[in-house]
Amino acid sequence: QVHLVESGGGLVQAGGSLRLSCASSGSIFSINTMSWYRQAPGKQRELVALITSTGFTNYEDSVKGRFTISRDNAKSTVYLQMNSLKPEDTAVYYCKAASSSVWGQGTQVTVSS
Repeated sequence: QVHLVESGGGLVQAGGSLRLSCASSGSIFSINTMSWYRQAPGKQRELVALITSTGFTNYEDSVKGRFTISRDNAKSTVYLQMNSLKPEDTAVYYCKAASSSVWGQGTQVTVSS
């Protein structure tokens, strides 16, 4: 069973940066596509970025050029570097493994204008 723990969220001013981390338990991390999602108040959860086991990445249009997803298979951890943050990036951010339906508790990101 996959267990996910997100961290690194916080309050930041517009234009600032944050780095989110997601630590995963389980032996299949290295072969899993990992994704970051976010859910803003009153909105549906949306896919922000993903990274495959081979390092292919894809991003939601609004974060392209600002966010970077990466992974460290030795640490079973996936990261989301978020730069040039905007108030509309405010949300709870979650990571997810493609082979599992398990969600972590999420980490709150709040961007003030």
